[in-house]
Amino acid sequence: MIDKTAASAEAAVADIFEGASIMIGGFGLAGMPSRLIDALIARGAGGLTIINNNAGNGETGLAALIKAGRVRKIICSFPRQTDSHHFDARYRAGEIELELAPQGNLAARIQAAGAGLGAIFTPTGNGTLLAEGKETREIAGRQYVLEYPIRADFALIKAHKGDRWGNLTYRKSARNFGPIMAMAATCTIAEVSEIVPLGALDPEIVVTPGIFVQRIVAVGGVQRDDA
Repeated sequence: MIDKTAASAEAAVADIFEGASIMIGGFGLAGMPSRLIDALIARGAGGLTIINNNAGNGETGLAALIKAGRVRKIICSFPRQTDSHHFDARYRAGEIELELAPQGNLAARIQAAGAGLGAIFTPTGNGTLLAEGKETREIAGRQYVLEYPIRADFALIKAHKGDRWGNLTYRKSARNFGPIMAMAATCTIAEVSEIVPLGALDPEIVVTPGIFVQRIVAVGGVQRDDA
């Protein structure tokens, strides 16, 4: 019987190792897997490379992970929010490395990894500092920049509902990067509000099929038997 259910958030992240690369879903706080991040902080692994759209907000979630000094490098598109003060302080102190990726490029590079592509060409960044040292090519009269896929050891994502096979649905804007990150990581861990019985999710509304999810944990405290 396939059952990808983890007993707790702590159990779900128990094998995340020192120096791991981790994709973390979320657009700001929308879709941020905060319970999994809290469990990761408690786990104690450091030297992490984080892939996320932002660089943390306020005091919770990714910001708390950065505050704890666990992040060595972050790949993101928008590190300078007014409340990203923990990232700002560590970056200015030289304690964290930043790789800046325009949001479209970030998504496209993650998608490329999930699709098994070797590289992509994108016009975004051409003629700017972001293209320095990268191969460029003219295609149909337009200049494109070579970008490589972004893969990760783990993806921590947040969904609305899931079943024990790992099939996931999302709620509104909380969907954001979750589906493409799930496809680009070796091990995807999803926190959901509710784990429902097999067959309860209409296949037409499943966004992330269970083949891309290795572990699922109910953080809303709702888990229903398959009976």
